[in-house]
Amino acid sequence: MSALRPEIQALRNNGITGIALPRMADPDVIPLWFGEGDIPTPDHVREATKKALDDAQVFYSHTRGREDTRIAVKQYLDGLYGLDLDLDRVTIPGSTMMAITVSAQLACTTGSHALVVSPAWPNIVSSFAVTGAEVEHVRQRQQNGRWTLHLDDLFAAVRANTHAIFVNSPCNPTGWVMPADEQRRLVEFCREREILLIADEVYHRTVFDTDAAPSFLNVMEPDDPVVVISGFSKAWAMTGWRIGWVVAPAAWEETWAVMSECFNTGATTFVQFGAMAALEHGEPFVRDMVEQYAGGREMVMEILGNHPRIEMLRPDGAFYAFPRIRGIVDSNRFAERLADEEKVGLAPGYTFGPGNQEHVRICYALSHDRLREALTRIVRFVDRYEA
Repeated sequence: MSALRPEIQALRNNGITGIALPRMADPDVIPLWFGEGDIPTPDHVREATKKALDDAQVFYSHTRGREDTRIAVKQYLDGLYGLDLDLDRVTIPGSTMMAITVSAQLACTTGSHALVVSPAWPNIVSSFAVTGAEVEHVRQRQQNGRWTLHLDDLFAAVRANTHAIFVNSPCNPTGWVMPADEQRRLVEFCREREILLIADEVYHRTVFDTDAAPSFLNVMEPDDPVVVISGFSKAWAMTGWRIGWVVAPAAWEETWAVMSECFNTGATTFVQFGAMAALEHGEPFVRDMVEQYAGGREMVMEILGNHPRIEMLRPDGAFYAFPRIRGIVDSNRFAERLADEEKVGLAPGYTFGPGNQEHVRICYALSHDRLREALTRIVRFVDRYEA
């Protein structure tokens, strides 16, 4: 007999960390496994954080975040999307992943059913699984050279005990971006059925034809059962800082204060000063990064997109490619061998949900010289690979 709950005992490291952790100390491996590039957080963000430390900003802040940090996020979102958000809707609880975990806890428990639009980052499923809920995937389809979601597939999967739907747009790993009209339909569906919609928009600035991806913030009513989650890790190269934000109904203000207190006591105080600096002065950096990612996307399409064994759909957002490599039987074995034989780290497709065993995920956020070398090695390996 174990003191651990069965849901916890069943958890395992995801397939990304399974490939990466044993090899992270190897300087010869080109890491395309995690969702980050090789350019550090901009100077102005680090300087603001160091100043906060020098000014002894090291004590507790409000469990929902410092008021000035919340105001900064509100003003940023207002300006980006043409809104006037109620400040009571904004919370800075800690990392974006923690916000997703809290959101799953808000709606789900043993006996609940949750839907995850997939392929999806594997830790999303784990966050729902620890609530005791049954988790079901609704897979995007490949159509006209792009990934797309058929909303009727999602609606058909809803049950009487469906308490939450998770959507990540722009999507990790496919690069799919949900159009605004489909976002509106999904919000209306969840409103009618009182289903919590958890919208992960952390890649909201990583799109290539506009300043920001469509946001659920523009199609929802203030009291809709929707939690919109985003953060600083991707747009401002702050992956290790673990800070994000939540926009939820104002009536849930106390709920988020309590849940933040339970999970994290509150976001790290001095990090919030760096976050405010990112919002205030970070637009040139964001634009530069999107330009780099766009170049990386073109490189991936050029080098992999014409290979006879590689089925490569063009991503519309985020900074990932999710190609299908014909002949793969075991994507984890493929990634293991690639890392050992060619010193390139990828994420195996199986870890992103069912139907992805022939896929791998490639993060193309790295500087172009390293990315080109990694892609060249991948092609060399595919050319000789036999299952």
